[in-house]
Amino acid sequence: MRPRRRVRCRTAVALGAVAGLALLTGCGNGGGLRSAGRTPDAVGPARLWPWLPPASAAPYDYGEGETARIPGIEVPPDGDVHRLDPVAVVRAGLAARPDRSSGTADLPADTVKKINACRTEPASCPVLRPYFRDLTGDGRDEMVLGIRLADHQLSVRVYMPQAGGLTRILSTSDAVISVELAGRDLIMRAPSAITGYEYRTAWSWDARQRAMLPTQDEIQRIPPSRAPQPSPSATAPPTPPTAAPVSPTAAPSAGISAERR
Repeated sequence: MRPRRRVRCRTAVALGAVAGLALLTGCGNGGGLRSAGRTPDAVGPARLWPWLPPASAAPYDYGEGETARIPGIEVPPDGDVHRLDPVAVVRAGLAARPDRSSGTADLPADTVKKINACRTEPASCPVLRPYFRDLTGDGRDEMVLGIRLADHQLSVRVYMPQAGGLTRILSTSDAVISVELAGRDLIMRAPSAITGYEYRTAWSWDARQRAMLPTQDEIQRIPPSRAPQPSPSATAPPTPPTAAPVSPTAAPSAGISAERR
């Protein structure tokens, strides 16, 4: 327990060359010290069931830290990913991970079919327009892509230019409320089964793993300003812009936002 400190009134008189000059410190004036009250007792962590052996492996594999080199995609020597075709990037990544049952280990077969038809049926292309941000701190922008899935799901992927090619450093899917870029973090908000709450996951670059990792994963109360409001009339949500089948000439780089669909 930390002892309580008390403040005493003292009057100090400076002696020496400056004789007669008094330095007064009062307890009742505006500049005096005042007690902040009792300091709470420090309580250390108490380990429960200390005799249980610690786990040596994770029970589930969520894919954190998995990266993949995207074959067939060449990045200019200056590492500028703004000139890459986002649809071609997604298709190259799918071709690199074949699955015996559905043709891909990443996305549902129906989504893959729509991606392959992006050039002939751009209106139904699930690949959204890319955003760009330096998420690794190496001075070069990464490409952030979103792919619409069924049941209002969204697959978010981040690609990093590396050694003249492209490496995927993040791939995750969720029922997304919003996706944001804040500094070097990619933040995803998802609905919670608890009314009035939502999940918030911040993905950050980890230099040791050379991948984007979920450095913050928490459940938060929804602020009143973002609470669902009743609508006087049902209107269809806006259609998000899809990626053009050619290399983008200009794309936002300040942030990213996905509307609830």
